[in-house]
Amino acid sequence: MLSETVTLFFHMARNSIGRLFTVTSFGESHGEAIGAIIDGCPAGLEISNEAIQNQLNRRRPAQSKITTPRIESDEFQILSGLYEGKTTGSPICIIIPNSGQKSSDYDTLKDVYRPGHADFTYIQKYEHRDHRGGGRSSARVTAGWVAAGNIAEQFLQHQTNIEILAWVDSIYTIQSNVDDNTVTRDIIDKSPVRCPDPNAAALMLTAIEEAKEQGDSLGGTITCIVRNCPEGLGEPVFGKLQAEIGHAMLNINAVKGIEFGTGFNATQKKGSENNDSFIAKGDRIGTHSNNAGGMLGGISNGETISFRIAFKPTSSIKITQDTVDVTGQSTTIKIDGRHDPCVLPRAVPIIESMTAIVLADLLLENQLAKV
Repeated sequence: MLSETVTLFFHMARNSIGRLFTVTSFGESHGEAIGAIIDGCPAGLEISNEAIQNQLNRRRPAQSKITTPRIESDEFQILSGLYEGKTTGSPICIIIPNSGQKSSDYDTLKDVYRPGHADFTYIQKYEHRDHRGGGRSSARVTAGWVAAGNIAEQFLQHQTNIEILAWVDSIYTIQSNVDDNTVTRDIIDKSPVRCPDPNAAALMLTAIEEAKEQGDSLGGTITCIVRNCPEGLGEPVFGKLQAEIGHAMLNINAVKGIEFGTGFNATQKKGSENNDSFIAKGDRIGTHSNNAGGMLGGISNGETISFRIAFKPTSSIKITQDTVDVTGQSTTIKIDGRHDPCVLPRAVPIIESMTAIVLADLLLENQLAKV
């Protein structure tokens, strides 16, 4: 009995994130539906369905010529936890039907391991897998995260004047030059690439189109900032703010790394150059610079939180690659079907949503930290 209980808890935990504001993900790429269950959202929060749908629209496929052509409306339904437009305090269940799956596209891939994908490792762990679109390991399931994340964002905005913004910072070898102080979501969304630097965005768009024409793919980086974050979020030891954000980001498909503030560039500075001097900022204490990225000792310091996430190139490409089949025999593979030549434009709302979930959880936790 104990073994069964531990096993059940383990698998619940691995599909959930958060301690007080908890989001549990469910569904597969080619299943009937995907979605999320939010537990711990306080009662009385007025929910804007329009805001949720807007974020889902920014993530959905077939939104531009540089995204996968899979057609999904990503229209959601809230099955529980709301009454008369407000949260009741009970679990909020959000469901998003799958309607555009073409499982036949994956028939030839059933017994072959795709390079860069989770096919091989999934079999090693479970000895059974849904090969259609990657099943549970597909980025399709992140739509549920985005819906839940927007509810977290609405909770944060009800409690504070917090603002979470993410944008494409670089693609391939093309680097943008963006003023973090002036960027807005409207500016970010002016380009299908979601880069607020128009010159870099044009070059990125061309590069993605060229890679798509060649049957190849591109990676890059996304920058995320959090303005007006309250001071005091995060724990000093095993719940550091950067650790909680990093945990959320590194569980997003295709993410390969994250850095905070000046990140790895801090290794090329002296302590006298990297330390952020404290100064008086009106009625609060702030810092002259923000090399730390809005965190000190694992706790938010009131400055803008900033971090940068690295994404690998999309693994599904139409160029012939060497691989093996499930019996270990050498073969080649050419992946057809519908895939993003670059995942970054659609990953922007995922980054924002996962950040909101982390901060909502820590905000609730912080309310219990002192009398």
